Amino acid sequence: MPKRSFSRTDRLSAQFRRELGVMVHEAVREHSLPSASVSDVEVTRDLSHAKVYVTALKPERSLEVVKALNELAKGFRQQLGKMLRIRQVPELHFHYDESVDRGEKIELLLREAAKQDAVIREANGEVPGDDATGNTPASRDAH
Repeated sequence: MPKRSFSRTDRLSAQFRRELGVMVHEAVREHSLPSASVSDVEVTRDLSHAKVYVTALKPERSLEVVKALNELAKGFRQQLGKMLRIRQVPELHFHYDESVDRGEKIELLLREAAKQDAVIREANGEVPGDDATGNTPASRDAH
């Protein structure tokens, strides 16, 4: 028998992410919460717990969003139980997904480093666009 490429928990995680994404979107509108979306769901193998990671449009209000969603978790769990035909619906635990914020900080640092590098190259008399090999963009295109 061929090996399955995805485990049952992976398939359920994806299904929960889709369904909870819709539910969170509706909850945000109904309860006047800051805008948030579901970024990932991790389900334990025994299906007893699920970590639901959310991102917020306004990171400074992320604690408010996570707290409100954890208060609504029981209702979400009941809705999932009605929608999906599975014996056990996991307890939902909402967490703020900081990966987007970290990614933005890294991107900002990289942009700043590139600007500083350009200033240093210009101060050393290097032509903008030169790379470490000494090739200008025009000479690279000729090859």
